[in-house]
Amino acid sequence: MNIRHLDLLVCPVSLGPLRVARVDQTGTNSSYIISGVLTCESCGSEYPIVEGIPRFVSSENYASGFGLEWTKHARTQYDSYSGISASEDRFYGQTHWARDLRGQHILEVGSGSGRFTEHAALTGATVVSLDYSCAVEANYKSNGHRENVLIVHADIFAMPFAKDFFDKVFCFGVLQHTPDPKSAFMMLPQFLKSNGLLCADIYKATLRRTLFNTKHYIRPFTRKVNPEKLYTAVVKYIDFMWPLASLIRKIPKGHGINWQLLIADYSSLGLSGKILKEWAYLDTFDMLAPKYDMHVREKTFKSWVKESFLVDIETELTGHGVVARARKP
Repeated sequence: MNIRHLDLLVCPVSLGPLRVARVDQTGTNSSYIISGVLTCESCGSEYPIVEGIPRFVSSENYASGFGLEWTKHARTQYDSYSGISASEDRFYGQTHWARDLRGQHILEVGSGSGRFTEHAALTGATVVSLDYSCAVEANYKSNGHRENVLIVHADIFAMPFAKDFFDKVFCFGVLQHTPDPKSAFMMLPQFLKSNGLLCADIYKATLRRTLFNTKHYIRPFTRKVNPEKLYTAVVKYIDFMWPLASLIRKIPKGHGINWQLLIADYSSLGLSGKILKEWAYLDTFDMLAPKYDMHVREKTFKSWVKESFLVDIETELTGHGVVARARKP
């Protein structure tokens, strides 16, 4: 971590300021701490800095499967690797934010491997990117070198930041995988300053998705499988089914049939060949591994936003779920 970012952190227990208690290793630039310890000046709690990342939680938690997938697919969904603009399009399509946000502070809650961290950082804002899993390590490898990015290993329910601080907060693909999505959402507005903007999404619940989505019948069993073993099984399954999936893809609505066969098919985005198969490995595992996987209706999600006392509320249904945008008065 860049020592200049220390003021962006507080103790998640006492909310007191942190100081650098020990530095064990620095980067080639001495202002970057690779290994050390942060200490709360109020309560004395200590938090390690490991591989350049301040750590406020253990790596062993309900999100460990996500850490595995993003470690194995650290760059798979980056636009620069895939050759399509899926991440950029989703970031700006959902947030509706300007491309130049210099002088502002953005909080990303749930970074994964950092596919959206990259685009947030390119706005010129200072970006604080949090994840509960060891995916922070993949994000650090891709974005940790950016002077305007701080990557933090922490819990959405105990975030180590000052309240009423950030200009913007976004949370993509996260809420549905927490043990209490509503409570998780309610954490987000607390960190926005007055007139700050929030954008979050969650899987949408429909009768059709509930009854006819194959993953709902399989995941209760697969979520109990060791993530490494499950990932190996998913790769073998995709490899075995790939010739058939390639044929099915050629018929009308074929990619939809593949999804029902538990083959994540993103050919509609323009992907093909090796990269299309990598996305299939990644997202098929992502369907089957999560311990928690909540879907909600648009009106339910909108009611959460209203309960959080945000204003200028907009919701919409997209291919990724229900998206909400709002402002803190």
